[in-house]
Amino acid sequence: MNEHLAYICVACGTQYPPSAEPLARCAICSDPRQFIGLDGQQWITLEQLRQGHGNVFLTEESGVYSIFTEPAFGIGERAFLIQTPTGNVLWDCIALIDQPSIDAIRRMGGIDAIAISHPHYYTTMIEWSAAFGNAPIHIHASDQAWVMRPHENVRFWLGETLNLLDGLMLIHTPGHFDGFQVLHWRDGAGGKGVLFSADQPQVCMDPQWLSFMYSYPNLIPLDPESVQNIVRILEPWSFDRIYGAFPKRTVASEAKARLHASVQRYLKAVGFRYH
Repeated sequence: MNEHLAYICVACGTQYPPSAEPLARCAICSDPRQFIGLDGQQWITLEQLRQGHGNVFLTEESGVYSIFTEPAFGIGERAFLIQTPTGNVLWDCIALIDQPSIDAIRRMGGIDAIAISHPHYYTTMIEWSAAFGNAPIHIHASDQAWVMRPHENVRFWLGETLNLLDGLMLIHTPGHFDGFQVLHWRDGAGGKGVLFSADQPQVCMDPQWLSFMYSYPNLIPLDPESVQNIVRILEPWSFDRIYGAFPKRTVASEAKARLHASVQRYLKAVGFRYH
């Protein structure tokens, strides 16, 4: 009988419950927002991933560290460790968790809570939670069906906002996924406020601009109504900086103004006509 292993999808990094054999297809990658790789469905284990890959920690600003894997794996996103006087939060998740990463984070004070923007970045969230005292994982209930490895450490929440720790607020911004959430940090950017946006709004290759997509790899734009609703939800929140999903994708300053300009550019490009 085969040993039961928790297989990880190579294309997106999602980890599934332990099984004798991996599934025929990853449910996350079978959705129109993602894709099965050109070489077909491929799987890897965490132990295999640890061979030849490592995580890089970068200081983004006081109290914020980005974490990403080299060579890049899966979608290639970055996670963030945010330090506050009342505890630390891991924002978004990457598939690789290894002992050097665990040791580094413990030296920074550990992880008190985890929050993940949307299903493409759930990856090995259960492994991360277990490594840090079963830290609760906060996910909006609208995306519950996309959790491929159910676990008691996952906490589903309902509503428009959820206060994680003092000054850290989850904001529900449906669009790319029904349960998409962003993280607002009141004290970031020297007290001007920071938004951790992941894929929505997505910081572009030119980091002075942002954009919105239903599917990034399959080039399906997000509908204008959803884009306007996202901006409406974010309008009351103050932020001067936006950290996007990928390394170096950061709107360093005047982020609120850049968001407004980007929305106007986006709506014009998709042919939206104001009435």
